[in-house]
Amino acid sequence: MLRRNVRLRREYLYRKSLEGKERLRYENKRKIAEALQEGKPIPTELRNVEAELRAEIDLEDDKTAVPRSYIDDEYATATEKDPKILLTTSRDPSAPLVQFVKELKIVFPNAERINRGGQVISEIIESCRSHDFTDVILVHEHRGVPDGMIISHLPFGPTAYFGLLNVVTRHDIKDKKAIGTMSEAYPHLILDNFNTKLGERTANILKHLFPVPKPDTKRILTFANQSDYISFRHHVYEKRGGPKSVELREIGPRFEMRLYQIKLGTMEQTEAQTEWVIRPYMNTTKKRKFIGD
Repeated sequence: MLRRNVRLRREYLYRKSLEGKERLRYENKRKIAEALQEGKPIPTELRNVEAELRAEIDLEDDKTAVPRSYIDDEYATATEKDPKILLTTSRDPSAPLVQFVKELKIVFPNAERINRGGQVISEIIESCRSHDFTDVILVHEHRGVPDGMIISHLPFGPTAYFGLLNVVTRHDIKDKKAIGTMSEAYPHLILDNFNTKLGERTANILKHLFPVPKPDTKRILTFANQSDYISFRHHVYEKRGGPKSVELREIGPRFEMRLYQIKLGTMEQTEAQTEWVIRPYMNTTKKRKFIGD
């Protein structure tokens, strides 16, 4: 199993290294195609490879014209099977953190929660790979308040690091009748204002944590981005007065997320390349938003 993982990782890195060459070749083919379409002469630097590239252009279709990126490879098999998620905490968790993770287990369908105990991250990741888990979510705390969440996609990454703010669990709400019970049906997702390239990447990481729901499910999860803070809300709806009368009820938990790093590897790989990280000077660029408008 260890040799197989090493081999698969090596193949993945090799495909990733080819991406720059494929992108350059794609740009050259695009220049030749534009020149032929507009009746202009072929650029001088491409005349030696014109015949080879024109032969490739003739054989391409809509699916093969644009080169696949390593991002496509990471989630290439995501639609073939439902996600299977492992939830755990930092070591020696407090009671509020344990309660929060118990509620997250119901938020994420097909999730399994384990007590961290004395296990190290590398052991957990290796065990998840061997048992066909698709993602690992690790929740941190500071003085009993959940303050961080790490989402790592298996087997090769990416790993997204989020800060957590304003966490309100169902356990904190005194009026249990008002919030009702939590449904375990596969939810519909609302991903609002993830317009930039980084926003699309973040939305891609989040949406692949959830399986495809049935059309008539009445459970809704919302990830709404505003000023790079992602608000999570959990609702169910009912149509008591007919199809035009919709009653929306929040059932919790709720929290805000702040993305601060994405790495091109799994959680235990300290040598993994950093795709994006927030820097101290970025906090002062108030007019610039990285995830959405």
